Amino acid sequence: MVDDRLRTPGAVRDAERFTAHNYHPLPVVITSAEGAWLTDVDGRRYLDCLAGYSALNFGHRHPGLIAAAHAQLDRLTLTSRAFIHDQFADFCRELAELCGKDLVLPMNTGAEAVETGIKVARKWGYQVKGVPAGQANIVVAEGNFHGRTTTIVSFSTDEDARADFGPYTPGFTVVPYGDLDALAAAVDENTVAVLLEPIQGEQGVVVPPEGYLPGVRRVCTERNVLLVADEIQSGLGRTGTTFACEHEGVVPDMYLLGKALGGGIVPVSAVAANTDVLGVLKPGQHGSTFGGNPLACAVATEVVRLLATGEFQRRSAELGERLHAGLQSLVGKGLVAVRGRGLWAGLDIDPTLMTGRQACERLMERGVLAKDTHGSTLRLAPPLVITAEEIDHAVAQLAAVLAG
Repeated sequence: MVDDRLRTPGAVRDAERFTAHNYHPLPVVITSAEGAWLTDVDGRRYLDCLAGYSALNFGHRHPGLIAAAHAQLDRLTLTSRAFIHDQFADFCRELAELCGKDLVLPMNTGAEAVETGIKVARKWGYQVKGVPAGQANIVVAEGNFHGRTTTIVSFSTDEDARADFGPYTPGFTVVPYGDLDALAAAVDENTVAVLLEPIQGEQGVVVPPEGYLPGVRRVCTERNVLLVADEIQSGLGRTGTTFACEHEGVVPDMYLLGKALGGGIVPVSAVAANTDVLGVLKPGQHGSTFGGNPLACAVATEVVRLLATGEFQRRSAELGERLHAGLQSLVGKGLVAVRGRGLWAGLDIDPTLMTGRQACERLMERGVLAKDTHGSTLRLAPPLVITAEEIDHAVAQLAAVLAG
């Protein structure tokens, strides 16, 4: 007889009892997964249309990534950065080449990559640009999501993320996302960086107006300001290109990477930039005990090699067209709008029909897992290993939910 605590109701009840309620998960308890499919403790299968917020771009338990992790676990898992291990150079070199940059600084989480980017931009501003001490400012966008550390929530415009966590870190100017004139007006002689998501994920997969990112690049170049692209969710194949910035031919001064870089196995993040930017750091000025550890590097190097073939970018572009065509057919039939690129979509549901949470619960009942955001908006981000037939299945289940 199976212990009732191991079944969905008991496991959900215990999770709610013994954990802080900083999340409101769907009442499903996953026990195994492979590719684009999840299985719960009761043996029911679900199509994963969230992919760990893009951390699982290559699907669950990708054979090459699992093999790399197993092989490294049998050899070496941690040295700290006090020493050099045999996986480190390959990872840094191959990621730098993928990014077209000179240097890589490995960290662990996306928020750490953002914090690192902020510190590097400020130090660059003081040492290279000549900004007076303590006066550096960074321009950011409304609706941003860069993480949840104290500094990062200081420039969030999401009150759930920000409220009651002050006092807040100064040095940030917030402008409307997609408004180039407002951004240009906010840049002054003490601005060291513009920090943006090329597509705002948490906000509902918001794509900026055409020409916006090239315009930001132009302003940054003309004013001697670093363009820092947070590609933690949008990068590494998600939108049909290696980086979302590529859709408009924009090359930032600094990439912030994470999520998919760890292959859904270990947390891995990184900052990539040229020597004139990352070279401002000297020993002892920034670091991480686990950043760039052997296990992380072994997995992330395999991720970079998967991306180097271009296969996953092509899959995302081609299957993304199918996904968006299917979703667009539902506009006016319960959907108000569809946004996104590649295998990434934000869907606005008619709020008179249901909330985003209700839509996710009903999709779950039909064997599809997705995530709501901001009331009546859904985000879809299936693993890039999803098939055309599975995409059609997900769209069909959404259509059934919308039809009531």
